[in-house]
Amino acid sequence: MSKRTDIEARAEALLLPIVEELQLELVDVEYVKEAGNFYLRAYIDKEGGVTIDDCETVSRAFNPKLDEADFIDDSYTMEISSPGLGRPLKKEKDYARSIGKELEIHTYKAVDGGKEFFGVLDAYDKDTVTITEEDGTQHIFQRAGISMIRLAFHF
Repeated sequence: MSKRTDIEARAEALLLPIVEELQLELVDVEYVKEAGNFYLRAYIDKEGGVTIDDCETVSRAFNPKLDEADFIDDSYTMEISSPGLGRPLKKEKDYARSIGKELEIHTYKAVDGGKEFFGVLDAYDKDTVTITEEDGTQHIFQRAGISMIRLAFHF
């Protein structure tokens, strides 16, 4: 297990009881380095969307538990936020909830001449994701080849 994966798993284990007690959903936890700084980010959600107050409540409950566990050696910034409109699909429940909804998929390598696709999620399993584009074209992607998959949103 990599250092990043270990930190994310331990943070998720501390966060999950807090989030569940508040009747929220823990969407994702990530530990990343951006522009030379480390960030521990947790994304929470609920029906109708989360508020700043929800984020603050989770942050205030999580921070002392994180300090007590003290398992991150690096200096970092902890952030609690909403996954936003373009919510990524990370877990089984995200895929199940997204059947029939439009997704945006980016692939590592070109597929049928492109690396960016939009279509309605028809099916998924542990290895593949199947979407149908607006023109009726169906694509089956290997999950290992997907660099990003999220709900599509249009302005």
